[in-house]
Amino acid sequence: MAAENSLPTVNRRDLDFQLFEHLEIGSLTARPYFADHDRATMTAALDTAQAIAVQHFQTHNRKADLNEPQFHGQTVHIIPEVRAALDQFVNAGFMAAHRSYDEGGQQLPWTLLQAAFTCFNAANIGSIGYAFLTIGAANMIAAFGSPEQKKRFMQPMFEGRFFGTMCLSEPQAGSGLADIRTRATPVSNSPASSNAPGVDGSLGSAYRISGSKMWISAGEHELTENIVHMVLARIAGAPAGVKGISLFIVPKRRVEADGSLGPRNDVQLMGLNHKMGFRGTTNTLLSFGEQGDCIGYLVGEPHRGLDYMFHMMNEARIGVGLGATSLGLAGYLYSLDYAKQRPQGRAPDNKDPASKPLPIIQHADIRRLLLSQKAAVEGALALCLYAASLVDRIHTAEDEGEKKRLSLLLDMLTPMVKSWPSEFCLEANKQAIQVLGGYGYTRDYPVEQYYRDNRLNPIHEGTHGIQGIDLLGRKMLMQGGAGARLLFETIAADILRARGLPDCAAWAEELDGALARMMTATAAMLPAAKDGRISLYLANATLYLDAMGHLAIAWMWLRQAMVAARRLPDATGDDVAFYRGKLAAARYFYAYELGRLDHWLPLLARLEPATLEMQAAWF
Repeated sequence: MAAENSLPTVNRRDLDFQLFEHLEIGSLTARPYFADHDRATMTAALDTAQAIAVQHFQTHNRKADLNEPQFHGQTVHIIPEVRAALDQFVNAGFMAAHRSYDEGGQQLPWTLLQAAFTCFNAANIGSIGYAFLTIGAANMIAAFGSPEQKKRFMQPMFEGRFFGTMCLSEPQAGSGLADIRTRATPVSNSPASSNAPGVDGSLGSAYRISGSKMWISAGEHELTENIVHMVLARIAGAPAGVKGISLFIVPKRRVEADGSLGPRNDVQLMGLNHKMGFRGTTNTLLSFGEQGDCIGYLVGEPHRGLDYMFHMMNEARIGVGLGATSLGLAGYLYSLDYAKQRPQGRAPDNKDPASKPLPIIQHADIRRLLLSQKAAVEGALALCLYAASLVDRIHTAEDEGEKKRLSLLLDMLTPMVKSWPSEFCLEANKQAIQVLGGYGYTRDYPVEQYYRDNRLNPIHEGTHGIQGIDLLGRKMLMQGGAGARLLFETIAADILRARGLPDCAAWAEELDGALARMMTATAAMLPAAKDGRISLYLANATLYLDAMGHLAIAWMWLRQAMVAARRLPDATGDDVAFYRGKLAAARYFYAYELGRLDHWLPLLARLEPATLEMQAAWF
């Protein structure tokens, strides 16, 4: 049994199931934007992604982990395999594959690309991070930038010549964006009349940027010609708090009108942070404007930076959930293969010490560990791709009412999409290590790296606790609770459909009961928010997020089970085992996981104050 990670890190049969059977993304081709595509073109894109991921990313996953980027005062040194792999990704057209033909894209569904990106995440999440951050930053410029900003910065990013970052956190502020200190000072009152050296008025209002940003992934490297930083800063005289934050494009090197590179833009790398995972991605402390010559260009309107940044952050939150799912999936598949091959122990009722040991997959507890992983990672994958399918439907909706309804549903799901996989697919990685026993804790096998890489996701793009506050404190209350009602109604509609299938009817009833109890608990909590007891209302926000996440995953398993139950009678060959596996994993989640709500919901309903009333001096 080789310790080398040469095994598949994704289950292609499951990706096809999620896309074409569960979500039926083939129906998207009826929409004009996707009309040039069919299952064959989408399958070809997925084939290409899987091949590049295996041949160019997976092959240096361990090497990048053991040889993390180094800074010696001049440049950051990264192993050459990283750039070679990213070149393959760029040359295959994945950077702009979702964009329009006019932008050099292929107009592929975002759902399909997220499935393709699962291959890259699972193969080597540290190396692919450079590309995914760039796609998010370029999408933000596409949404809010001026035509010249798009030409000068966005287009080279989608071409892979420039990479991008998201610069929010600061050393003293962390997640507290209301307290950021980075400043933006206008170069002149009128961009067109500005004659300051190095300032290009055609790019919009120019500002001198000064301050520091911490934990900036991909903040410095030599992988591309340029790095485009999307920077949050405060203009002098801006309102206090998050309502006074603006967004700026701050390139590492200035870009001339003809697209050629100009001088350095006074963005300095002050040092690298060395995290326990994602070691292939540089993580940086950046200083802007130490020499007073860092020029940034305002994106959109002043003081709306956080609104714009959330466009990238919400997209990134779905990406974090997908990344966590991918790492959980890679660990599950590796531990599954190991369990099939590793002989150890005998059946409890076998008293013959001379008999051959069994493969450990024959032991009930190992099957428990594997079933728990399968239920988590395949449930999370279904949720992430469901969210991605909403993005496609929103983007191509012709009816404004449908667009608003789907956007509201996506807003409700985003905290769960980000956080549930980050918590529970990390748990799956822990279980993968346990399947391997002592070998799992060594660097000779990849499962310990998957765990370390995944351990970062509970803090990426907003901690688990912040996502809970977002869900309970903002999403549940917005539009008078319209988002919550829509989510609950959407789940109820699938429950109604499942009742007509004998194999799924019992699970439909269980989910219906859990949904009713969730709604009751929510209703019991809301008066605290309405009468101003906000601290008490939010004291158990993280627990509320876990409960809602479990409800959402149970919903995803019901949806998958319905497909499997319908397909199984006519299935042949390997599909029989595949669909039976889906039904078995659904059974496991309902039997072992959904029942957690019976403990969580009473705590929520009574607004349990234990954490709020605990005093610092008592610890």
